[in-house]
Amino acid sequence: MPNKITRRKALTTGVMASIAAMTGYALTPTWAISTIEPKQKLPFRISLNTSTISAYKLPVDQQIDKVGAAGFDGIELWVRDVKTYLENGGTTGTLKKKLQSEDLVLENMIGFSPWCSDDAAERKKAVAQLREEMLLTAELGGKYIAAPILSLKTLDGSKFDEYTERYSAILDLKAETSVTPLLELWGMGALHKLADCAKIAIGTGNPDAAMLLDFYHVYRGGNAWETLDLLNGARLPVVHINDYPASPSSEKLTDADRVLPGEGICPFNEILLKLYASGFRGGLSVELFNKGYWASMDVDTLLKKSYEATFKVVKNAMVNLG
Repeated sequence: MPNKITRRKALTTGVMASIAAMTGYALTPTWAISTIEPKQKLPFRISLNTSTISAYKLPVDQQIDKVGAAGFDGIELWVRDVKTYLENGGTTGTLKKKLQSEDLVLENMIGFSPWCSDDAAERKKAVAQLREEMLLTAELGGKYIAAPILSLKTLDGSKFDEYTERYSAILDLKAETSVTPLLELWGMGALHKLADCAKIAIGTGNPDAAMLLDFYHVYRGGNAWETLDLLNGARLPVVHINDYPASPSSEKLTDADRVLPGEGICPFNEILLKLYASGFRGGLSVELFNKGYWASMDVDTLLKKSYEATFKVVKNAMVNLG
């Protein structure tokens, strides 16, 4: 543990100094990161979705080591990476201990079960798959798993009751897994409208219903930031954070166009304040698929930039709280 504190202390000192130099602001005690107790000094955790470093082909145990060393508060792991690690002789116990030693919150697991398929047989198989992935998440100490709507190209307005029943069915799996599936908004998918996502989640009547949002996907799906705070942010355990360019237009953007927070046009000062005011205090998890970054940076450099860029936009937004 002394090594852990030393790494975070060194990182924190560098980040605070660089932000002060870039912005002219000295961090106040309210938002400063303590070298003794680094977490929860910002109102949100700064976390990393390991898609951001997927091109480096690191085994999941090394992903955890590097994300922890870079100073992040949490991590999102991909089910496929964990399964590969287990197939090669690793154990969930080892990964859980590693997460704990790095003081990382397992924000979420990323899997791709087509649980909302219109085909009943496929759906039954997919729900069984999701159940196993939820049990795997629980073994690692996680409480949430992503649940995007796959297998559907568009939503049928006459079938929202069915979609709600399907989400209710996987929410019921929490009783035996202790893991909550998060209904995920995809800007280029069938469930790309925030209103539709909320309609399905609210329609379940289940107190565990929750959504997984993403700055890029909200914009890509043609949603309005002005009404984001109609949601109860306290019910959002994690939000994917990233930025997007002014060009191409939103409907032409791809995952590869995502950029680091602050390098695009996303109105973070507006959005982060809305999330804060709505009660959000969860993890902001950096999720990128940027080939240009992968080609121009090594993994440690990208992790450092991801943390610093996210810290900066959060800190700058929180200054506006007064």
